[in-house]
Amino acid sequence: METPPAITATGLAKKYGNLTVLDGVDLEVARGTVFALLGPNGAGKTTTVRILTTLTAADAGTAVVAGHDVAAERSKVRRAISLTGQYAAVDEKQTGAENLRMMARLRGLSRPAAARSTSALLERFDLTRAAGRLVGTYSGGMRRRLDLAASLVGDPEVVFLDEPTTGLDPRSRAELWTVVRELSAGGTTVFLTTQYLEEADRLAHRIALVDGGRIVADGTAQQLKARVGGHRLELVLADAAAFVRTAHRLTAHGDAPVHQSPQELTVSLPTDGTAASVRALLDRADPDGADVVRFALHEATLDDVFFALTGTGTPGAADRTHSTPGKEPSHV
Repeated sequence: METPPAITATGLAKKYGNLTVLDGVDLEVARGTVFALLGPNGAGKTTTVRILTTLTAADAGTAVVAGHDVAAERSKVRRAISLTGQYAAVDEKQTGAENLRMMARLRGLSRPAAARSTSALLERFDLTRAAGRLVGTYSGGMRRRLDLAASLVGDPEVVFLDEPTTGLDPRSRAELWTVVRELSAGGTTVFLTTQYLEEADRLAHRIALVDGGRIVADGTAQQLKARVGGHRLELVLADAAAFVRTAHRLTAHGDAPVHQSPQELTVSLPTDGTAASVRALLDRADPDGADVVRFALHEATLDDVFFALTGTGTPGAADRTHSTPGKEPSHV
């Protein structure tokens, strides 16, 4: 029999007053995979996570997580998942080991089982030497590792990571990437929101792009990049007048830039990367050879997907409009 998805959502909708945050979101996440939800500020990422983790009720639609309905079976969902939020939820007046033992006991583990779990997680996250220190003395990266370790107490089926690497240094971020890969390899489903496009590109088996409360694209990283041609031809124009002329020519020919910046005098166009395609684009953009001062061909990135599908350059840190920093629970 086919394994059911770890997460399904159909028609999720949410409003706050007159503001529509989610407007019919559909999602499906396969078990044992890393799924990334990307989008600009206010797109609905965190609201989606809050609904799927039972912290917020949807106005319409349904969702099933780990085989349980998020509205009708909240307690069962919560026993099957963990949530690591945007801010580390660790007790600075306890040691690292005490934090993990506390989480284990809250998860219902016996004292011996809690001790074994604590020891294993401290070793896994390279915190054994700091286990007896107060968390208030930890660096930001160490706190984040401890926070993620706490979310894995009890071996949850689905782990939600909402902006887990925000503010981390490159080494700490790379360490967390390794943990995410290991979780997926071990059969755990990881639902990730992130402001780092490279992070989604490297980690996610599948990516959904949300904008204005709707899913505007869904697929693998390569599938999303293919939607903007697979490559990007970047044109640098001679001056502001050349920029305007070029933009008008491209519009007249139906060429839609994936990005354009009048300040930087640049226009980026999707292309399949072939010489014929590049030549044709240059001829349409600058038939007289007077406006384009140089050009470069790049492989498409998720940044280009964002430019093309949302009209913004990068996903924001998170849609925090309806959450209070520091007060949103980190672990479910």
